Amino acid sequence: MAQAAVTYDSVMSELKARQFKPVYYLAGDESYYIDKISDWIAENVLQPEERDFNQTVLFGSDVTASQVVDAAKRYPMMAEHQVLIVKEAQNIKNTEPLEKYFKQPMASTILVMCHKNGKIDGRKREYVKTIQQAGVLFESMKMKDRDLPSFIERYLKAKGATIDPKSTQLIADSIGADLSRLTSELDKVLLSLPEGDRRVTPQVVEDQIGVSKDFNGFELRDAIVNRNVYKANLIIKYFDENPKAGSIYAFLPLLFNYFQNLMIAYYCPQKNSQEALAQWLDMKSPWGARDYLTGMRNYTGTKVLQIISKIREMDAKSKGLDNPNTGPGELMKELIFFILH
Repeated sequence: MAQAAVTYDSVMSELKARQFKPVYYLAGDESYYIDKISDWIAENVLQPEERDFNQTVLFGSDVTASQVVDAAKRYPMMAEHQVLIVKEAQNIKNTEPLEKYFKQPMASTILVMCHKNGKIDGRKREYVKTIQQAGVLFESMKMKDRDLPSFIERYLKAKGATIDPKSTQLIADSIGADLSRLTSELDKVLLSLPEGDRRVTPQVVEDQIGVSKDFNGFELRDAIVNRNVYKANLIIKYFDENPKAGSIYAFLPLLFNYFQNLMIAYYCPQKNSQEALAQWLDMKSPWGARDYLTGMRNYTGTKVLQIISKIREMDAKSKGLDNPNTGPGELMKELIFFILH
């Protein structure tokens, strides 16, 4: 029977209960979860004294599928299992020997295939089927930007810390969906917190991550939502003088996402209800819907359509299309002026 879709939490729950499978095929574009699962297996399945003879790490660029299978067919020495971790498994070319092995895997071997930067070739249906029959096929997908705030909140909560919505958005906007880098920055923030005060505030974010609490994408978006011309121009001036702090390339997706959702908000049957609007926009929390209620007061539907078109135009120009010499800073000023006037 084909294996149902599995999640990181379901895989980890079985592992921690020591319900091991002969094969773990970890594939996808998000390396963070692949590393988390393979690292847990490497650090917890065997006792330290068992690892010298029973734990092996191979690299797909250095071995063939036949060599992986030969290693997987060995018996453990004075241990219940042997652990075989194959990193860069996507570099193994001829997978036929592996397919045969997956049909009859060794019960005493835990084979972990780390296939990063993409899925298994969709044409290899039989290969996928044999993996699912042998053990666990886990797809580690890139996290969507809209899910980053909830990920940040959960990560910090698990470490005994809290964070306010503004600080969450600051971190999400400045770091993005690279979960390995994101968790590294969050760990740095956690180390800076005093034992008696485990709150992550905008000031903490500014001090530890280097994102200004006053001049950032979150504040620019807030100024635009509230049609605060003075505040928006102050922020644009700051970015013009400090190019490393932010640029049109970072802010265009942020603004496009807001105005795209604002256009959708106009079609909500109960667009004056914060809760209904949050559900309509598929938001995790009603808190974020307030910006769309404000936006509908400050921008007409026609203006929103014009802004979306202008953002597309600026995006093309920022990439050099029909734009011989206008720099990113000037393009950003032109866009902000158009939005606010």
